[in-house]
Amino acid sequence: MKTLYAALIGGSMSALAISTAFAQAPAPESPAYKMYRETTPKINDLVHTKLDVRFDYKKRYLYGKEWVTLKPHFYPTDSLRLDAKGMDLKTIAVVKNGKNVPLKFTYDSLTVAIKLDKTYQGGEAYTLYIDYTSKPNELKAKGSAAISDAKGLYFINPDGTEKDKPTQIWTQGETESSSCWFPTIDKPNQKTTEEIAMTVPAKYVTLSNGRLASQKVNGDGTRTDVWKQELPHSPYLFMMAVGDFKIYKDKWRDKEVSYYLEPKYAPYAKDIFGFTPEVMEFYSKTLGVDYPWYKYSQIVVRDYVSGAMENTSATLHGEYVQGTKRELADRYYDGGRSTIVHELFHQWFGDYVTAESWSNLTVNESFADFSESIWAEYKYGKDAGDAHSYEAMLNYLSQPNAKTKNLVRFHYNDKEDVFDVVTYQKGGRILYMLRNFLGKEAFYKGLNIYLKTNAFKNGEAQQLRLAMEEASGRDLNWFFNQWYYGAGHPILNVTYKWDDATKKQTVYLEQTQDGNAFILPMAIDIYAGGKKVRHNVWMRDKTDTLTFDVAAKPDLVNVDGDKILLTKKTDTKSLDELSFQYFNAPLYLDRFEAIDGVKARQTDEKARKVIVAAMQDKYYGLRLKAINAANITTNDDVRNAAVPVLVKLAQSDENNLVRAAAINALGKLKASGNLNLFKQAYASDSYVIQGAAMNAIGQINPTEALQLAKSREKDAEGAAKQAVINVYATSGTDAEWPYVYNAFKNAGDPNTQFGMVRKVADFAARVKNPEYAQQGIQAIGEVGLKYKQYGVAPSVIQILNGIKDARTKMGDTASAATVDKAVAPLN
Repeated sequence: MKTLYAALIGGSMSALAISTAFAQAPAPESPAYKMYRETTPKINDLVHTKLDVRFDYKKRYLYGKEWVTLKPHFYPTDSLRLDAKGMDLKTIAVVKNGKNVPLKFTYDSLTVAIKLDKTYQGGEAYTLYIDYTSKPNELKAKGSAAISDAKGLYFINPDGTEKDKPTQIWTQGETESSSCWFPTIDKPNQKTTEEIAMTVPAKYVTLSNGRLASQKVNGDGTRTDVWKQELPHSPYLFMMAVGDFKIYKDKWRDKEVSYYLEPKYAPYAKDIFGFTPEVMEFYSKTLGVDYPWYKYSQIVVRDYVSGAMENTSATLHGEYVQGTKRELADRYYDGGRSTIVHELFHQWFGDYVTAESWSNLTVNESFADFSESIWAEYKYGKDAGDAHSYEAMLNYLSQPNAKTKNLVRFHYNDKEDVFDVVTYQKGGRILYMLRNFLGKEAFYKGLNIYLKTNAFKNGEAQQLRLAMEEASGRDLNWFFNQWYYGAGHPILNVTYKWDDATKKQTVYLEQTQDGNAFILPMAIDIYAGGKKVRHNVWMRDKTDTLTFDVAAKPDLVNVDGDKILLTKKTDTKSLDELSFQYFNAPLYLDRFEAIDGVKARQTDEKARKVIVAAMQDKYYGLRLKAINAANITTNDDVRNAAVPVLVKLAQSDENNLVRAAAINALGKLKASGNLNLFKQAYASDSYVIQGAAMNAIGQINPTEALQLAKSREKDAEGAAKQAVINVYATSGTDAEWPYVYNAFKNAGDPNTQFGMVRKVADFAARVKNPEYAQQGIQAIGEVGLKYKQYGVAPSVIQILNGIKDARTKMGDTASAATVDKAVAPLN
């Protein structure tokens, strides 16, 4: 799963969204936290699950019939407990010679305890028939920071009353919500084959796991589709989707690949998902295990409760991955593509081999996070892969409470808590680090052993360790003990001393984190006399002093030469060394660190040269970083050096985001001489460039920007629409308020909505009509309440109180009172 949380922190979110639920989690000393979370014992094993379902759109019910085949795992048993949340259970019977023999059962609304007709021996199969009704909208289900709701089955606009929203049905099983729509043993260490017959209005299409085995048109305007998943998988990976989708058929080798989209986006199916077969080929060859399922489908649905979900052979995506060709041209890798590859990698790590418990979720989600970096590296180059991995590490390091949590976590307050930056971003970075330590060949051989040994079964971190040891011949207990079964990370300080008399270079390493030292194998590269010499060292203690003989004072001593360690590092390089590092050290992070190191020293010519050179870096992410770092509004020397480069970038850089960033930077100068450049950029097909140009024009001529915004109201999308909102919020009148308000209320995903909050607040603070102000206050309050579990409440309260101050000064006591009402539930 690509969680909503991961989607929030992985994109260009405002500071408002970065404050997350994980900082708000219950204290570790709570009773729930003290409980050891064992792997669920296997008393009965699922074997096969056959479902016959139909839907009541008016009541939001599912009417289901189930035939579930099980067998005792080892010990004889005369009883069975199934998860069945919030259902009406009409009949439970054992199937004997084609007849249903009723069984006694007790039901507590969450699980059903069934007395079997006899004692079954280990391995002796039996089949139950269950007639039930699922009522998901009547179920009180607790969501999480990863998944904002947990009722399993979702009816979207079932009555057709919501304008511009299609009628859909879809399911979401992770973590244990499949049992909201069919009785099962809803645990990840269960595996079952599957058959689902869905009876739906004939005008709709369906999607489920496995293959479409048959379709039958009924006489009442419905159609019954039968889907069969003939390889075993866990219940949380079951899925259904029903709606008006257009299907684009693609192919990987001899297997069907298909993309399900709303009709509006069907013409762009290939643009959105068309690289999928290439990713399937790359992963299959890299892992030495071909894509294992019958087919691979991807579907985009409305109002999804997370980011995306890797249902076996049928991934479900939130709508943020889709877009027109123009919109997609501005998004690049992190604009949805990384999610697509993340979910695809799960078809091996998570579906083919599944974590045996939520404590070991790392063998699902850390790998999916890691896969994003290796695909970026393969497709876009090493800089892109390193950038993605480093960004993941920064996301982990930004969460102060994350350092207290083990990667393999046998203690937690709720299973949903495991879906966090530790499991995703930290875990992905650990795998990136392990690959570097072992070498790619041994690492991928280890993954191959792990997958083949545990195919269609369950895995945990210890099995991963054993597979890596078998492949590499190395003992890895030290690595797994500190990274998988321990918490935190090293905080590494690096200082240097050169002794010209003895020609010795000393490097002082110090780990300052609480607790024991981390064992850190690392490369130290010494650049001197036009050559680079690598020294491979191990840091095993909290402090270490390393001395190297060098013929002349080094131009650079580069600790962690592979830039791979998971650490918070403070390095004390001089400006000369940072400049040398930017121009001579080869890696993305070498250049990133150099830009970071010089950005506060731009009064020095060496620092300016680095910034200006970095504006033209080969990797667009560093061009963006340098543009944003340049002090062109406060330093004449920087401005004189940077403006010619910025003009060139604004006019002709191959990357739309870089062009837009250059335009934004030039716009801050408010120089009328750039107006023609901005007007030319405004004519671009790129929404992000067009939006940047509109904002830049607004810096010089607000009236003209307001006219441009009005002309683009109806057809603006993406960044251009945000620019219209920005211009209206900055320079508009009450006449423009309805547009901004409706755009905010109807934003399709949290990224967009959070990005608008402050602008909507600014506008609400100054509109003349108190009713408009109150609309804005209520809408912002609703967003804060909806995402309160993500820890955004304090920031939303601050924003609302800012509106209150402004409205009070205007004498608008009614709006000030509305703020108080909106704030109350956020406290």
